[in-house]
Amino acid sequence: MTEVLSAEQMRTLEAAAINSGAVTGLHLMERAGQGVVAAIVTHWPEFAQGNHKALVLCGPGNNGGDGFVIARLLDAAGWTVRVHHFGDAARLPPDAKSNYDRWTADHEVLPLTVDAVQSGARPDLIVDAVFGIGLTRPLPDDVAQVLNVSAREVWNEAHNIRAVAVDCPSGLDLDRGAVPTDISPKADVGDARPKTVNMADLTVTFHAPKLGHYLGPGPALCRQLKVVDIGLGPIGEERATIGQPPDPERARLVEPTCCGKTPPHRSWPLSHLSKTRTDGHKYDHGHVIVFSGGVGKGGAARLAARAALRSGAGLVTVICPPAALIENACQLNAVMLRSLGKEQALGDVADDRASAFCLGPGMGVSAQTRARVIEVLKRRAAGAGRRDPAVVLDADALTSFADDPDVLFKHTHSRTILTPHEGEFSRLFPDLSGPARKNMSKVDAARKAAARAGCIILLKGPDTVIAEPNGGASIHATAYGREVPWLATAGAGDVLAGLIAGLSAPGHSSDLFIMAEIAAYLHAEAARRFGPGLIAEDLPEQLPDVLRGAAS
Repeated sequence: MTEVLSAEQMRTLEAAAINSGAVTGLHLMERAGQGVVAAIVTHWPEFAQGNHKALVLCGPGNNGGDGFVIARLLDAAGWTVRVHHFGDAARLPPDAKSNYDRWTADHEVLPLTVDAVQSGARPDLIVDAVFGIGLTRPLPDDVAQVLNVSAREVWNEAHNIRAVAVDCPSGLDLDRGAVPTDISPKADVGDARPKTVNMADLTVTFHAPKLGHYLGPGPALCRQLKVVDIGLGPIGEERATIGQPPDPERARLVEPTCCGKTPPHRSWPLSHLSKTRTDGHKYDHGHVIVFSGGVGKGGAARLAARAALRSGAGLVTVICPPAALIENACQLNAVMLRSLGKEQALGDVADDRASAFCLGPGMGVSAQTRARVIEVLKRRAAGAGRRDPAVVLDADALTSFADDPDVLFKHTHSRTILTPHEGEFSRLFPDLSGPARKNMSKVDAARKAAARAGCIILLKGPDTVIAEPNGGASIHATAYGREVPWLATAGAGDVLAGLIAGLSAPGHSSDLFIMAEIAAYLHAEAARRFGPGLIAEDLPEQLPDVLRGAAS
């Protein structure tokens, strides 16, 4: 796993290392500059030799100090380097001022304005070291004009100019993965306030990724992300992971986060992914109950059911209204089918061996759906050694409580997971959504929602966030070469709900939080294996191949 830090956690980590005497701020800054230069020549091998031109844009803080180090190192390597600085040099932090002084001993520093930047020769590389991880306000006008006009656009053949960002493209809030809300999507050179953040071709950050590298527009603005070791040692308990599916031990940290970016660890609990155990019978692998809607509304439930069966459940039953029985029977084979009338109790068709429930896909927004959800949530484990059944609530099972979410939260428990997209989330948590989210990140909002609901929240999107009531949070971002835009297709969310239910059903499965992380990974990986043209029905059929790869 790879930890993900907030800006404050990173500052605290650096301060602790400096205060311990293990390293100085100047040494950290030097290592950061060296790491950026190494990343540049690794990413663009053509820059390793020859005389190239660099435009280095430095800011008023330590990010600017990194820029002065980068300028000095490129100059020593034979580059022609021009440096522009924003702010008052006399007010630079001590370490940044030291590196400013080293540069200005032999070189000039120009102001960071549009006119000054445009007056120079066309560079091969632009280094954005203006603002780093701590900026939470809109860019100052001069900086915005330079960056958002895109300095690259004032020269011919601008597409050949490379841009590297130090920590992040200036203007990106790395705690929220957001650009301040008063920024408009377009800007002209003559605008009083040009507003969009310029994209980098390569972003180099230090020690660990930050939340905003994976949330919101962060990945699109950073384009490529490289994490450089600056000698702070292994990450301790800053807690958040991005990179690989979760190691079950690390996932029990207070704030674990995960983004399935590469194939699973061998330490992953593979017996939880599929029927890999050699003992037991189908009920040992769990019985998933999926509720279906009425006539013509059963497709979503069938998608969820097939995903549950493919992901490892021993058996899966779709429960539908009597009128929809024939329709579903015509399309289900390995998945079992039972009918349930409005006035019938769930116990008439589902015995105590049911270990997971999936409600919502296609059920309809109604009082009847509300009643079924509450009925299922009231079920508890029967018999010694058994656990409460897992309950996955999606789609209509969530929206049915939009007028009074507290009714739902009175019944949710630790074996419950809500899987909303942003629209459904806003109906249950209006004060944590949209403009009301304000300075909260998506991770913050999901954590607060999980604490309020007393259960796990999986807030869907390209930057899916999974959170649990005790503060644990996991980011699963389809970014940096793992994008799957074709996953935005009708029914994909139903498949994810079924995946979670299927993974959570076996009696030997791990906790629900880890199963949600695994499901998010498998869901995206199945989509990647299929590629463009994907429809939701294709996802369950990709799972065997994905699972074989995970087990190899």
